[in-house]
Amino acid sequence: MARWSLDDIPWDRFDPAKVDPDLLAVAKAASLVERNGGDYATYLCSVFADDPKIQAAARAWGAEEVQHGMALGRWARLADPAFDFDGAFARFAEAIKLPLDAAESVRGSRAGELVARCMVEVGTSSYYTALAEQCREPVLQAICRKIAADEHRHYKLFYTHLERYLAREGLGFWGRLRVAAGRIGESEDDELAFAYHAANENGPYDRAASNRAYARRAYGCYRRPHVERGLAMAFKAIGLDPQGRLHRIASSLAWTYIRTRARRLARAA
Repeated sequence: MARWSLDDIPWDRFDPAKVDPDLLAVAKAASLVERNGGDYATYLCSVFADDPKIQAAARAWGAEEVQHGMALGRWARLADPAFDFDGAFARFAEAIKLPLDAAESVRGSRAGELVARCMVEVGTSSYYTALAEQCREPVLQAICRKIAADEHRHYKLFYTHLERYLAREGLGFWGRLRVAAGRIGESEDDELAFAYHAANENGPYDRAASNRAYARRAYGCYRRPHVERGLAMAFKAIGLDPQGRLHRIASSLAWTYIRTRARRLARAA
């Protein structure tokens, strides 16, 4: 059961004068990805068909993800009454298909699937924290804070089950690293780019252009503490020291990359 509901959002505090068009665009895209959480839950229940603990957790997680999408979509309609949330989601869901009846994880093992889920929650908890701190509009800020807290809790949930499956399957460091790196690379795939397109653009889909448009707006929200915290969570999921020297080096490199790419995208725009 969700720990908050749409009724807990202070909708009456909405201030149209404080809506940032760039944050509106990424919030619209995020609303579609989050709204699709039900399909991800179905996929996880199929992969873990004989594990009632994970199935129950996946259903609860999926319901919370859908609620995130509904909250963001409702806010986006306040900020832009012309936004057709249902129509945009229908286009997104038609294009982005998941293997709902998969008998095995696309990550090669159940432990690998849980590493991938941890990495997703690393990204989302960092992203919504950054978005909450960047925006000035009070309703979006409240929504993003609630979502960020949920995503951090979801990371802990999947990590707990990951520990259980690591003991069963013995997925080693290099296997965990491979899955984590692959999932990070998928941040440049069609899901986010098409979500941005479906929510914000008309005309034919140009993956590269939509990806750049989304990244320019999203990357500009990040600050170094968001990167450091996210990498600490990622290191823990793959079996590295989240407070060690390697983490400090990786954080510096990652922050330099994000800051440089954000500047280049801004200049190009």
